[in-house]
Amino acid sequence: MNIIKTLAAALLLTGSTVSCTNLTSEMYDTINTGIFPKTTEDAKSLVLASAYGPFRACWWSGLYQSGSGGIQVYTEMTTDIGDCQWDDPLWNDLRKVNFTSNSSGIVSYQQYINFISKMTLTLERIANINMDEAEKTRLNGELHCGRGWLAYVLYDLYGPIQVASSAQLNDPLNDDPAPRLSHDEMVKFIEDDLKAAIDVLPARYDKSDSNYGSFTRGLAYTVLMKLYMHEKEWQKAADCGKELAKPEYGLGLMDHYKDIFTLENEGNNEAIWSCICDASENAQMWLAHVLSSPFPTKNENIQKWGGYRVLWSFYHTFDPADERLQVLIGDFQGTDGHHYTEDSPGSVLIKGALPIKYGEDPSATGEESQIDWIVFRYADVLTLRAEALARANNAVTQEALDCLNAVHQRAGLPAFKLSDFASTDDFLEAVLLERGHELWFEGARRTDLIRYGKYIEYAKKYKGSTTAKDYMTLMPLPQSVIDESKGKIAQNPGY
Repeated sequence: MNIIKTLAAALLLTGSTVSCTNLTSEMYDTINTGIFPKTTEDAKSLVLASAYGPFRACWWSGLYQSGSGGIQVYTEMTTDIGDCQWDDPLWNDLRKVNFTSNSSGIVSYQQYINFISKMTLTLERIANINMDEAEKTRLNGELHCGRGWLAYVLYDLYGPIQVASSAQLNDPLNDDPAPRLSHDEMVKFIEDDLKAAIDVLPARYDKSDSNYGSFTRGLAYTVLMKLYMHEKEWQKAADCGKELAKPEYGLGLMDHYKDIFTLENEGNNEAIWSCICDASENAQMWLAHVLSSPFPTKNENIQKWGGYRVLWSFYHTFDPADERLQVLIGDFQGTDGHHYTEDSPGSVLIKGALPIKYGEDPSATGEESQIDWIVFRYADVLTLRAEALARANNAVTQEALDCLNAVHQRAGLPAFKLSDFASTDDFLEAVLLERGHELWFEGARRTDLIRYGKYIEYAKKYKGSTTAKDYMTLMPLPQSVIDESKGKIAQNPGY
């Protein structure tokens, strides 16, 4: 049975209530005609499982987890920023941009296509539930936000994807594969979903709100902005950034970069949306993947596997006065007495500097950290807005400069002046570098380099790739999808 069709027989959950701050639920894989959603709690459980299921940072599960399968980690490894000290084939293929039709891919295509179908079915399942209409409207908005966001993620990686219609999903005996959408259909699908979410969701939830961790209008606008940047709709992207600057979203920059990613500052006003983490159920494992055993920590119980690094070539693009270097460590005194540097790396700094970024969880044991994982934040929006304004006007405007300077000066660096840029291209290069310095290992670099036409060039220049080809700005569809479709689904060009 087609992978998308199998979803028609799932989507039945326990009726237990689960908060959106704890993205766990039980899903059944077989039909049970005696269980169908009837109550408000049923509706909440269905939305939780389908809309929130993909967007987790939980151990080895979810798009934003910090280990194998995490989209931010995997995409960064293919750029001029990321490297890994582990040499197994998976990491080597990512580092060298060595993709084939049999590659495992950056994310599980089938799994997340299925989630899109689950959200479509859930919209139908809750439509006739007798419940508070305002709450139903909010749940519908969360479904549209999750579906549009996930569709954007897959579109960015694979190009137009398969999207099954409601009629197909409700006919599980029909084995015809859902087609890939056209480019225009794909963009409209994402845009329509995100706008539907924008129409009904609240701008933001504070940390103290019981709905903290739920999707918001701010999140939907952020993803829509990224879609418009992808499509080179510069003015539309800039307008999204202007919208997010309104007071109702409560967004701003933290005073110091190192304070953004700490336990005590969870839910800060720079974070647009975060994966809610706790040690017992949704632990994130960033420091475990980054730190090596000789690195000194206050909490001696933190696991240190010693994997992820930032390439020395990128590390050297920072101004030495840049405060972001406080959590990007290229020089430290080890607990073993060795002074680790680029020139004296031992086995720790061979590939590059330590991208620590997240602070310590003082109660952590082993790999478990309960610090919320920030997915999108306002510095990302500001720098995208700077780029969008410059491209839309083909000029360096004061508004664009102010957006760039807000992030640049927060790093302890002097403000740029209009006279610093001889051309719009000079300014755009400064924005690209700033975004790299600001957003390393936050999943922005691959899309940035593709948008600037530098992705494959940089893979060859900085990663020494001999396998990277121009068509590899898109990942290949899994060969199983092609085989299952019996020739009806075309592989991406080049593969």
